[in-house]
Amino acid sequence: MGTTRNCTPRQIDVLSPVLRMTSGQITYLGRWKKVAEALFSLNEGGSFCAQYNPENTIVETYTLLDGQVDIEYRGTRTKMHIGETMDASCYDKVVTFYGTSDAEILMKMDADFYEQLFYETQTLQTEIDAVALVDGYTYHHCDRIRQYAIEVWKRMDQPKSRLKLLRWGAHFHDIGKLAIPLEILNKPGQLTPEEWEIMKMHSQAGANIMRAHPVEWLKDAAFIVEQHHERYDGKGYPYGLKGDEISLEAAIVSVVDAYDAMTTERVYKKAVTAEEAFEELIRGKGTQFHPDVVDRFIEIYQKKILA
Repeated sequence: MGTTRNCTPRQIDVLSPVLRMTSGQITYLGRWKKVAEALFSLNEGGSFCAQYNPENTIVETYTLLDGQVDIEYRGTRTKMHIGETMDASCYDKVVTFYGTSDAEILMKMDADFYEQLFYETQTLQTEIDAVALVDGYTYHHCDRIRQYAIEVWKRMDQPKSRLKLLRWGAHFHDIGKLAIPLEILNKPGQLTPEEWEIMKMHSQAGANIMRAHPVEWLKDAAFIVEQHHERYDGKGYPYGLKGDEISLEAAIVSVVDAYDAMTTERVYKKAVTAEEAFEELIRGKGTQFHPDVVDRFIEIYQKKILA
């Protein structure tokens, strides 16, 4: 960071060189010799994943400049030391960073790839912010679902190449609620049968939003949004899919979505304890929920991977 360079960094042509997310803030610093540099100000309690793909990038490193960060790889969690650099190309599985305090991480990546990624993420973040304006609960709920879903995916040893779709499909699973009237979305009492039918439309409405999205690859995540209220026994909606007809991604979102809904308080219900929520998930194994997903999610908590 303190090295003097003879060239001027080229700022990318986006709304701002700063990207604000729930996990922290990324400041794009510029590119030098085809390598982009950015500063990730990771919040305490925030997390993010590195999923190196040699088809997209050759350089991908993360250097801890300040603060405390844990790294998890293949189920083992270790502390990262200030000044230490993690080279993502050395890892064949997903690496997850957890901020155990506020931290500053210098990221380096192939500029052409990173600048496109930065632009697309900034576009997606503006839509996440739009959800927050409509329903602050949904905003924070969706971020928790993203984190939970990623942990379950890793625990089930699924391909890291599909993690990007899972991440954004999980994050946007409730985007269809933008189409639901607020008086129904935040109604303190029980919904009428007519109101419930309107509420159930949000999964298809969300999938339609995804399929019309200007970020091309995000369209491929629409199936997660569309299927996340399907049930393992075929009694869900909108299509009544059952068992393996439901994608694993959507099955994961279904489980973690139910857990988070049970353990957070809303205007129309009280929160239950984690133990009570786990009991409910276990009761729903093989009926409402994918059995293996329930087992892996509870296992994550037992091993204290999630707090």
